[in-house]
Amino acid sequence: MNHKILAQKWRPQSFDSIIGQTHVVSALCNEFSSGRIHHSWLLSGTRGIGKTTIARLIAKSLNCEQGITSYPCKKCIICQEIEQGLCLDVLEIDAASRTKVEDIRDILDNIYYAPVKSRFKVYLIDEVHMLSRNSFNAILKTLEEPPNHVKFVLATTDIEKIPKTIISRCLCFRLKILSEEKIFNLLKTILTKECISFDNESLKKISYYAKGSIRDALNLLEHAINLGKGCVNINNVITMLGIPSVEHTFLLTKAILKKESNKIMLLLDEISNSGIEWEEVLTEILRFLHHTSMSQSFPLIWKENIIGTYSNQIQKLAKDIDKDRVQLCYQIVINGKKELNFSPSSKIGVEMTLLRTINTI
Repeated sequence: MNHKILAQKWRPQSFDSIIGQTHVVSALCNEFSSGRIHHSWLLSGTRGIGKTTIARLIAKSLNCEQGITSYPCKKCIICQEIEQGLCLDVLEIDAASRTKVEDIRDILDNIYYAPVKSRFKVYLIDEVHMLSRNSFNAILKTLEEPPNHVKFVLATTDIEKIPKTIISRCLCFRLKILSEEKIFNLLKTILTKECISFDNESLKKISYYAKGSIRDALNLLEHAINLGKGCVNINNVITMLGIPSVEHTFLLTKAILKKESNKIMLLLDEISNSGIEWEEVLTEILRFLHHTSMSQSFPLIWKENIIGTYSNQIQKLAKDIDKDRVQLCYQIVINGKKELNFSPSSKIGVEMTLLRTINTI
């Protein structure tokens, strides 16, 4: 049985399905609807936020058998071939593996031939910043005035490495990093439609550790489903991410703020047996300190944002501890995290950071 991974199965098939990139989608849809179509686009942004997906939708919009449209039909042979990567007139080029000027010249040699059966030849060049200087020079003139039947869509995760002369010849769109809330809602929708059981705590963790990338979130979700034998639960997600449990993190945070050094060391000994990433101990403590501080400043509106069953306990802790102590603790842990690379080991770095915290606050 051929299993289709979530990142492929749930790839948006229309501009309406793109999440969090309204500024890009609106501009492109208006462009195709009005007929004021450019010959080259540059999509920039971090990994996994939809650059390749938008590039393919541009190719579909230009070549759909129904005509140039911001709503490609998805049913004609051209749309289906583009989606499957089989369209001869839509060439997806990985610049990371074709950096030499000879590779670009091979592409340019064929650029003047008419499309096989589509309206336009579309060149999708991914990670375009990896091209050599000579490659950029070779493509420069063609990118400015390509043949009427040719369009370029360039994608990059590092726009700073692209020459200004290339950028000036394209319509440039900077894609936004997705918020944790948007990723959380997407994961929730997908799991509901897939009839897979889950808990909100798990999805919040995955949404945070995806760092704004939908693809990373879906890959983490796939891993969590496999680990949980068809369901997603917080214990498996914690194991997968190599982070301390919510219980351990709360107890550690409480012990730090109450300056209970013996309890801190006992908790760290328990955590060390679970195979966690030590840097993540500090990360999770920082998250709880943030919750505590926000509960102190906004007690009525922040409760729903606090992790799971620890909402009431965090609010109680927030009332018992001075605001300045929480802020100072946050600052010391942040600095300790920065210094972890200089410690004899990450475990020692975490222990010394927490001891420094209780001796200072």
